[in-house]
Amino acid sequence: MSRSSVSSLAAFAVLTAVVLVGLATPVTERPTAEGWQAPRTSWGDPDLAGIYSNDDETGTPMERPAELEGVTVADVTPEKLAAIVAERNRRFNDQVNSAAWAKSISPPPHLIFDTFERRNRRAWLVVDPKDGRIPPRTAAAEARPRATTGVSTNANPQGPFNSYLDMGLYDRCITRGIPASMMPAGYGSRYEIVQSPDSVAIRYEMIHEARIIPLDRRPHLASSVRQYLGDPRGWWEGDTLVVETTNFRPDSAPQRGTESVTMTERFRRTAADTVEWSVTFDDANTWARPWTFSMPLTQVDHTQQIYEYACHEGNLAMRNILSGARAAEAAAAEQSAR
Repeated sequence: MSRSSVSSLAAFAVLTAVVLVGLATPVTERPTAEGWQAPRTSWGDPDLAGIYSNDDETGTPMERPAELEGVTVADVTPEKLAAIVAERNRRFNDQVNSAAWAKSISPPPHLIFDTFERRNRRAWLVVDPKDGRIPPRTAAAEARPRATTGVSTNANPQGPFNSYLDMGLYDRCITRGIPASMMPAGYGSRYEIVQSPDSVAIRYEMIHEARIIPLDRRPHLASSVRQYLGDPRGWWEGDTLVVETTNFRPDSAPQRGTESVTMTERFRRTAADTVEWSVTFDDANTWARPWTFSMPLTQVDHTQQIYEYACHEGNLAMRNILSGARAAEAAAAEQSAR
């Protein structure tokens, strides 16, 4: 099946879910100091539907920074967080204004970032283990060669570049993977959650992908069936949507895990414009123990729609990278012949 056919099917599935959710009239209460309750859909599930952004979380480190050694999440008061974020913004602006950035091949920052003043709501993202650090990788993981054609756009920066298959999945406009497609990237940071009584769909601006998550407790696909975004299964635990995803392909397994990784997400609305999102990774082939990060998702005004990603496999970059590799080989051969 062609990629355009797959995209059309995904779009149709999302459209169907949107039509179904449109039958509900969501409650739009504002949170109060106490006694606020999450809104419900017309069929009684917690209402998570809406368009979200993670722009304000740009620059939040995954792990606790070295300069915060010994600090716990509980130690980070609003005043301390404000000081941490102010310092992050200062460093970012210093980098943007540096001569090194001006001489780099990076695009001008104003073409990517809408503002350089982020309003992070976390000092770091990892919440388990308590030290804010990703657990040590296993000996097997350390010995495992790093994937050269994985999700990263620079998965194989040194080559060789003999075909499009030597490029990363992001460069080839196939996927940025999950949870990466919901992580801050400077642009394309919108995603939409739509609901029906028997499924939840998440549509990503980045690469324009869609996940359809059934809620009927059906079993996972056979282990022989591997997918770029894995095989998700969801259910409700009180007001929390739990999504367990398995069956990843080796080249799209999150966080450099293996195809055996289980990724468990939890979505819970904590305010009228905020959903708390946490992600747990469990892969005994990769980490000494499971670990979790958490990030708030901010619901944006309905006018801030998701726009077409319009990726073209690097446009002219694919041809230029391959022709550049051939030119480098020819130059090396000429040099060795002298």
